[in-house]
Amino acid sequence: MTDIASYMTGVHRECDDAFVQAEQAIANTDWVQAESLLTQFVQALEHHLQQEEELLFPRFEQATGMTQGPTQVMRMEHQQMRTHCESLAQAVSEQQKDQGLGICETLMVLMQQHNMKEEQILYPMTDRSLGGESMVDELKAF
Repeated sequence: MTDIASYMTGVHRECDDAFVQAEQAIANTDWVQAESLLTQFVQALEHHLQQEEELLFPRFEQATGMTQGPTQVMRMEHQQMRTHCESLAQAVSEQQKDQGLGICETLMVLMQQHNMKEEQILYPMTDRSLGGESMVDELKAF
């Protein structure tokens, strides 16, 4: 049986891996590869954020009645990540290595802190509230 925390942590690692590849292409000033890899990362990240915002968080909020707590903070951080991704795409488009790497550093710190909160606090709460396995099946099908 796979629980929500295990499944979603795995998705975080997939996004992290895609991010590292894009960052490396930026560092190497391989702009064609950087743009392609950044697009792949952003698509994977956006899919994950939508899994949470459109499926997991609403179910958790409904089950617990908590709408002003951890999910609200996570949504705010999701928006911050989206904003940084837009800035990073602009830097890559303009072939601005130093600017791009600076944004990468900021985004990486934000994602690490965000993921830690979800993995250590929110996902275990969702497992307790939603009972894991059927929710994981829905997340996989999303």
